[in-house]
Amino acid sequence: MSQTVDRALSILPLLAEGPANLEQVATRLGVHKSTALRLLRTLHEHGMVYRQQDQRYRLGARLFALAQQAVENLDVREIAHPHLVALNERCGHTVHLAVYEENEVLYIDKVESRYPVRMYSRIGKPVAITVAAVAKLLLADLPEPERRAVAERLTYPAYTARSTPNATAFLRELATVREQGWATDLGGHEESINCVGAPIRGADGKVVAACSVSAPNVVVTAEELLTLLPLVRRTAEAISREYSGSAPAPAPHDGMTVTPRPLGVEAVRPEKRAKEPLS
Repeated sequence: MSQTVDRALSILPLLAEGPANLEQVATRLGVHKSTALRLLRTLHEHGMVYRQQDQRYRLGARLFALAQQAVENLDVREIAHPHLVALNERCGHTVHLAVYEENEVLYIDKVESRYPVRMYSRIGKPVAITVAAVAKLLLADLPEPERRAVAERLTYPAYTARSTPNATAFLRELATVREQGWATDLGGHEESINCVGAPIRGADGKVVAACSVSAPNVVVTAEELLTLLPLVRRTAEAISREYSGSAPAPAPHDGMTVTPRPLGVEAVRPEKRAKEPLS
């Protein structure tokens, strides 16, 4: 990078800390005032910085407009897809990507299992919001008042004996998910299907999507599926880093309260694999 470009770019994080005058900019860059003024004028011409009436400089509106445009043009599905394929290649199970839009959690990408058994899920189809692991991850990140309002307006179908029964139980589960930083659906939607998921975060630490691995009991037990949790979390973290352009801000209490033993899909006994697809 040329020295001039390097110096000009160095001004932006300085002004992100707050307005600064010419002398402060020159001192921080270690250059003469005339050099700093030339750089500031160029940035000002492009709308990247703005000179206030008190002769101090601050970040310009054009910079914020570009940042907003860049965020709006980010396609989490496009960024995530290669990572989801890699996750599928390592574990062999169905991998999903989901987002929360207009009061629904929708699948926006899916990589099919390598086994004959297939999930009923479809891209663009809403998930069972009160039980799905991806839904819990997305709703757990909402501000508390919004989280409570969503939980209280939902209905709670009894898909199985393990389905979430009511808003109180759902809010309790969301609090656990928010605390531990991952989620499961162990037979909550279908008795025979288990799922583990992890959140994908933007640069501000907020959850923008969630990815998960799902598998039926005939392929792998719930206990064995849980051993893939570290791999799922690493995948989500890799997507988060690429999506945000850097290491994302940590979410509150994003810890891990279980330590599954190392076990991959290779350990599944052949006789447990399904002979016929479910759909």
